[in-house]
This record gives sequence, C-alpha cells and structure tokens, in this order.
Amino acid sequence: MATTPPWRASSSSDPTDVTGSVPADSVTAPFGAPSPRVRVRMTVAYDGTGFHGFATNEGVATVQGALQDALGKVLRVPVAVTGAGRTDAGVHAWGQVVSFDAPEGVDLARLERSVNGLCGPAIVVRAAALAAPDFDARFSARWRRYRYTVLNTPAPSPFLTRTAWHVATPLDLDELRLACDPVIGEHDFSSFCRRPKGDTEASMVRRVLSAEWRDVGDGVLRFEITATAFCHQMVRSIVGTHVEIGSGRRTAGELLGVLRSRRRAAAGPVAPPHGLCLWEVGY
Repeated sequence: MATTPPWRASSSSDPTDVTGSVPADSVTAPFGAPSPRVRVRMTVAYDGTGFHGFATNEGVATVQGALQDALGKVLRVPVAVTGAGRTDAGVHAWGQVVSFDAPEGVDLARLERSVNGLCGPAIVVRAAALAAPDFDARFSARWRRYRYTVLNTPAPSPFLTRTAWHVATPLDLDELRLACDPVIGEHDFSSFCRRPKGDTEASMVRRVLSAEWRDVGDGVLRFEITATAFCHQMVRSIVGTHVEIGSGRRTAGELLGVLRSRRRAAAGPVAPPHGLCLWEVGY
C-alpha cells in the first residue's frame, strides 16, 4: 500500500499554508525577474530509512530531492541544494550541512519552521544561517565525522533496530581499539572502498584524523571516525572488518596487511547502512 512521503504530509497544496511559513512576497521577486540572492547554510538531521540516499535520483525518494522540493515550494523559486556528504541509502545524519541560494530578505526562522512542517519528522532543519557568498557545503568542508553504532547484546532491541547493527556474538573492545591505529593517517583505502563505476584511476587515498571505539553502556558500542574526506562505503567496510576482529575471526595485527594489499577482497564485509550516521562536518 502506497504511503504519503513525509515531506508531503501537509493537507494543503500551498506551502504557505504551513504554520509559520514564509510569506511569498517577503522573499521573492516576480518569477523570471532579477532577484538579489544570499547564500544560506543549514544543518540538517534525517532518518535515512525511507530514502535512497542523499543525492537526487530520478524516480526514488532522496533527502536532497525532498529538501529541494520543500524549499522551492516555500520560496517560490527553484532551489539547488549542495550537501557536505552523499550518504548512501539507509544511512542517517545528525549534522549534515547543506547550502543553497535564497532570495534576499528571507526570514530564516520562518523558513526553518516551514521546511520542518513539510519534511519532518523524517528530515529536520536543526539550524539555518546566512553564509559567505562563496561558502559551499561540500567544498568548504575541512573534515567530516561519522558514527557507527553496534548493539552487542544477545537479543536485539526494538528501540535501536533502525539506528544500530545488532551483533549477537560478543565483541572484544580491546581488539576493536587496537584495530583503529592502522587506519589513522594518510593511506590508500582501496581495500575498504567501492571504486566509482567506470573510473579505474580514481584515487582512494584519504587522510583519517582520528578513529575510536567506545562502550557507551547497555551493550552499545560506538565507532567514531573523522577524516578530511571519505570514499564510497569506506566507514562501513572498516566497521565490517573491525567486527570480524572483535569477534575473533581475525586479529588486529592483520589489519595493516589488509590495508596495504589495496584489494577489496582482503577486507571484511560491508556493515549494514542503518548503523551509520553522518555526525558532524567541520569548516
């Protein structure tokens, strides 16, 4: 049975009917007329369960598509959104940053409420502010931080099923922590990355600034990794290999060899997407 996408939950076809929305004449000029623009930066959180990733993809629901649709309805002009990270299908975000141009004079507080009224609770704007004209959510970023959550208990939890990978086999936290050291620094991460289709020359060299496993209680283990940039499925591949190490199927001492091999087949499986969250982006 088809369900109504969360960003189309309003009972009215007119986005200005959303409570607290932006009056059209306060933010737009007549369509097609020259209009001064300002650069806007938003921090966005979303539950990626119902989306086919962040980036727009014809025919399927995406976070970027939903935001552009909502912003276009409220501002009454086409809006192109740039994101700091292209999260995969099922991956969540707490600190995704997006940038776009809006008509001069936009009321950001009302814009935030309007977008949340159209997109929430699946997508929520946590903060909105004006940015420098040359600010770009993707290219201005200096680092990105991801969190991966593992529920390491005999039985799963219905309250964490959308945001944590349930691993019933006991994991050795000391081994998980030892497995972090080899990935820190600048390396070729070909063993842990999915190479772009048709691009055999793409560089898989990335610089990891920090990596750490923590026990946050009640069987919840959290992996946090910060890098200047990530390649496709890099974090999930590292986590999948770490879980093999933590469960005793590999040793932490093997990880450096896996990294140096530059062969995807040498690493462990890709961890499920629902445990991953884009936590923060630094500028």
